[in-house]
Amino acid sequence: MPPPDLVPGTAYGFGKTTNRLPASSLRLKAVAYYSKTHAGGQLADSFSSQTPPQTLPLILKVALPSPLRRLFDYLPAALTPTCGWQPGLRVRVPFGRREVVGVIVEVTHHSELPTTQLRPISETLDDAPLPADWLWLCRFAARYYQHSLGDTLHHAMPARLRQGHPMAGRTHTLWLAQGEDAEETLSRAPKQAELYALLHQHPHGLPSRAVSAHGFSRDQLLALEKKGLATSMEHILTAPSPPSGNLLATPALPLNREQATALAALHEKLDGYHPCLLEGVTGSGKTEIYLQLIEAVAAKGKQSLVLVPEIGLTPQTLARFRSRFRVPVVALHSGLTDPERLDVWEAAASGRALIIIGTRSAIFTPLANPGSIIVDEEHDGSYKQHDGLRYHARDLAVTRAHYHRIPLLMGSATPSLESLHQALSGSYRHLRLTQRPSRHPPAKLELIDLRHQRRQGGLLPGAIKAIKSTLSAGKQVLIFINRRGFAPTLACHACGWMAECGQCDARMTLHRQPPLLACHHCDSRRALPDACPECGSGDLRALGSGTERTEETLQTLFPKTTVHRIDRDSTRRRDSFEQVLKEIQRGEPCVLVGTQMLAKGHHLPHVTLVVVVNADGGLYAADFRALEHSAQLLEQVAGRAGRAAHPGRVLVQTLHPDDPHLGQLAEHGYAALARNMLEERRIAQLPPFCFMALLRIESPREEAALAMAQQAAQALRQWLKESRVATRCLGPVPAPMERRQNRYHMHVMMAADKRSQLHPAVSWLVQWLEANREARKVRWSIDIDPQTLA
Repeated sequence: MPPPDLVPGTAYGFGKTTNRLPASSLRLKAVAYYSKTHAGGQLADSFSSQTPPQTLPLILKVALPSPLRRLFDYLPAALTPTCGWQPGLRVRVPFGRREVVGVIVEVTHHSELPTTQLRPISETLDDAPLPADWLWLCRFAARYYQHSLGDTLHHAMPARLRQGHPMAGRTHTLWLAQGEDAEETLSRAPKQAELYALLHQHPHGLPSRAVSAHGFSRDQLLALEKKGLATSMEHILTAPSPPSGNLLATPALPLNREQATALAALHEKLDGYHPCLLEGVTGSGKTEIYLQLIEAVAAKGKQSLVLVPEIGLTPQTLARFRSRFRVPVVALHSGLTDPERLDVWEAAASGRALIIIGTRSAIFTPLANPGSIIVDEEHDGSYKQHDGLRYHARDLAVTRAHYHRIPLLMGSATPSLESLHQALSGSYRHLRLTQRPSRHPPAKLELIDLRHQRRQGGLLPGAIKAIKSTLSAGKQVLIFINRRGFAPTLACHACGWMAECGQCDARMTLHRQPPLLACHHCDSRRALPDACPECGSGDLRALGSGTERTEETLQTLFPKTTVHRIDRDSTRRRDSFEQVLKEIQRGEPCVLVGTQMLAKGHHLPHVTLVVVVNADGGLYAADFRALEHSAQLLEQVAGRAGRAAHPGRVLVQTLHPDDPHLGQLAEHGYAALARNMLEERRIAQLPPFCFMALLRIESPREEAALAMAQQAAQALRQWLKESRVATRCLGPVPAPMERRQNRYHMHVMMAADKRSQLHPAVSWLVQWLEANREARKVRWSIDIDPQTLA
């Protein structure tokens, strides 16, 4: 995680001359190639020109949507924009044989190429530059995560802006009645009189579509307007100007002593950088603290950005915030259409939207008057982008809060070890909530031994008995099984054959709805075989349980009870998850069967029993973070029970009831286990006590991936030895799943005690790979602060 003292202009990647490769002939050929092929292509750190600046024309360095880590030089267009040439302007430029949209990031008089070889910009798309805070954040992210600046800018802006549309929110026309006495004027126009009466019933205006829906035409509107009896005005669709007066639509809830203490600590420094970790047990009222912090910020006319980990949480959070506040509250997530996303982006950039709620990518939302940033469930892995620009939204939130000098609040019942370490060391303020408003303590985990016991749909007899008792009491049950599909695999009982994926080192999952075999890694699918392809036997059996099988079992055991299955397969339709949650909120007895989608922050007040079908899935994986992630997931799922008037119970089925980590989690909770894991990480010198970067190399040919990884590791070790940079190079090693989508994956890990030691090494390696011809034959990427080795 970026430290809290990051400042603009700090070099965290390519950019320092001392870390660059020699200007070899290969590199010069590459410069010449891109210059000729891509109309003014050039490296970001161009060589100094010997020509005096005053004799050179204006040169515009443009970032284009390209994986190339360099800028491209262009001459100004004939028509100068109103604001003059400056960084942040979007332009349309010729790029090879096509035209693309780019962003000017530098205005200079220096170019590596003669001006005769440079082409002019085709068109300027903006009258004013894109927001300065957004441009700064993109430049920082590109530098820190060792990514192309053009690709970063492309990723961070809405699709409509990438396509060249103007940065303007959509509007609609409202019609209003004018004047008081129109009877005489409209005595011979009864239809216009009816329309005039309709407009009078809507003093705030009636949209054109609504007028048409009432059976009136545009000609009739224009006729009224000509007579001075109606007028029109343009009304912005998203986040109109906030109303004056009280900010709240409903009063704030009373706080208990712990909540009041935490809120008072936040109020101590509302006008400065103030990072806080709010560690509160599930159901302890963290959201109420978010709401009251936002109220204080909005009272000053400032904006708050709230990050949530999943799109499934957005409707729930949005509804709660909109019911509390009278000011505009908008949402940014992947479920929006392109025009909707631009509307929200523009409303935030203009300052009209005072509260912005969004998922990972919302961290790039520009803010006109930033006042606070809140990261809910800060531990969640969904905040990490795992392809392209591999940023971490929580870490960028830390950087951005420091840049804006505003408070940052990160909340979780199971904080990440990185954030917890920062809090325990004093870099973040550590706020704790240990009580629930219901006064019932969080339910402890009851470990149930799966060994030598018969199961139905993955459930033991004791669990089935507890489910029956809970339903009889009129309560709800949550069954957590982190495997979708009917069964993890299909096997032949005669010869032992198992359905393997032809493209990955993984078994195919059996699905019943519809019936097929699917790989959850590459999404390849094939029909169910009638017989074993190895021995011809028809005795094919489903091994293990997934959400479909457990749902089927429960429907058989409890035919009069509604069973809701919630996983990625059952919630593909838009708003389907939200509709199921609304039905659950009614409180009727039912059983919820779901994956980790149900474990992330949902308030399920009528659930009093949680059953974890198998707790061992991630405890013994190769990734050193596996135990942390598994413990967080178990604690979060357990926190769905007993959140209201009735106490909860959590049954955890496991094949390893004697595991010391699982025992500590069950007996003492996540807080004790987290501190124990921190000590283990300190001894092993693993994050957060060191900083890591991962080079991922993949190729359809195993030998090519391995050879490139070995060559890169050898070259890096030689450079580290010569430059005496204190960074460790580990590997190459195969990825935990070596073959995926018919490509072989190799890893080279870099680790250092300080970021200032790690980034020069990563920067050198990136440049070495870009200059290496063999590296162009494989696919490679750099992952700074990797959260998983998968």
